[in-house]
Amino acid sequence: MRRRTKGGLLAAVSLALAGCAAAGQDTKSARDAPAPAEKKADRFSKDPYPSTYHAYPGRVTAVRGVTVFDGEGGRIDNGTVVLAEGKVAGIGDADLPIPADAQLIDGTGKFLTPGVIDVHSHLGDYPTPSVDAHSDGNEATSPTTPEVWAEHSVWPQDPGFTRALANGGVTTLQILPGSANLIGGRSVVLKNVPARTVQGMKFPGAPYGLKMACGENPKRVYGGKGRMPSTRMGNFAVDRATWAKAAAYKKKLDAGKAVDRDLAMETLAGVLAGEILVHNHCYRADEMAFVIDMAREFGYKVTAFHHAVEAYKIADLLEKEGICAAMWADWWGFKMEAYDSVPENIALVNRAGACAIVHSDDENQIQRLNQEAAKALAAGRRMGMEISDAQAWSWLSYNPAKALGIADKTGSLKPGKMADVVLWNGNPFSAYTRPEKVWIDGALMFDAMDAKRRPVSDFELGQPGEGDVK
Repeated sequence: MRRRTKGGLLAAVSLALAGCAAAGQDTKSARDAPAPAEKKADRFSKDPYPSTYHAYPGRVTAVRGVTVFDGEGGRIDNGTVVLAEGKVAGIGDADLPIPADAQLIDGTGKFLTPGVIDVHSHLGDYPTPSVDAHSDGNEATSPTTPEVWAEHSVWPQDPGFTRALANGGVTTLQILPGSANLIGGRSVVLKNVPARTVQGMKFPGAPYGLKMACGENPKRVYGGKGRMPSTRMGNFAVDRATWAKAAAYKKKLDAGKAVDRDLAMETLAGVLAGEILVHNHCYRADEMAFVIDMAREFGYKVTAFHHAVEAYKIADLLEKEGICAAMWADWWGFKMEAYDSVPENIALVNRAGACAIVHSDDENQIQRLNQEAAKALAAGRRMGMEISDAQAWSWLSYNPAKALGIADKTGSLKPGKMADVVLWNGNPFSAYTRPEKVWIDGALMFDAMDAKRRPVSDFELGQPGEGDVK
């Protein structure tokens, strides 16, 4: 990623704390219990910083007469969607039964979609204001730092969260470490809600991700310091040596042998076990192909290539391997490895049947990912590809949900899924359209018609206006 300002969302909220242990607990039985058998290997918690997320209160809601994109390519004109108990309770045409106690919303002339999901964000770990004190996305002290976790840098008061919600309809986002390192550390998936702590935003049950990077960034950062890697072959040599060490560490764990705790190797062993998903910053087609071979060599899988400006060159390979490509509509040329892009990149990946995603990597662009998708859609149509509006919405919701391992919970409007929903005041592929209402787990988190439903972070609330400064 290129370092830019990173913005955020958040108001102060009260969250229920876990209950204490019951008084009068019988400690004698524990004291007198026989000692457990000596363990062969230490086992450590895989979730030491668990989610404390709780959905905000909502109410039964029905939106009628609305054009619906269901996120998986389906479209319903004059549709009805019912939200209840935090879930999508029903979706259908005008005849869909509506509960008697539902709040009714007229969707005539408007569009309803799943919430936007951004798989590549640095909100919180590069927050606004963009100052050195907030530069917490790159642990640029070693070319491999799998031991660091992005959530330990995320500032929940980043005003960018609010802007992404209100301006972009973003309901879920993945926060990644930066790309100075070949292996940058763990990512975290967040629900875009106000919370006092990052744990209060963590998407329950979402797998962790591992941020990796190839190409110019690592070799520039470390080669300039006279350290390895300074070349692309150095990049792969360091990666392979690190994965070889991780494979040996996991082999000992699997055999039940005692090991000294190694936080870096724990993360990589989690990847090799299929528990942590790999998100790889990679621009060039040839390097993506090399990474696929390296993953096969060491027994892990790449979930998604990010910034994949040359994905169109290997779209068939991505489809075959089941790897998503997260792309920009028209960012290119800002460095050599980003030079050979085409405006039809996203549409060509989609045509090949691969998993195409529109992502941001920017605190401003995250506020208009619907417009970025519109540009990619228009480029594909100019090339002669028949892509419907409803199908293109999968680039913003269902496909990113697949890449994050949460498509069974969110990303499309299906009964039983989380009610992460946006009501747009027009066609969401228009530059003139804005979110009118945004629900997360069925709770109305933003309402353009109600000033009280526009979350503002504590940080922003504490800033004086111009007239207050003496």
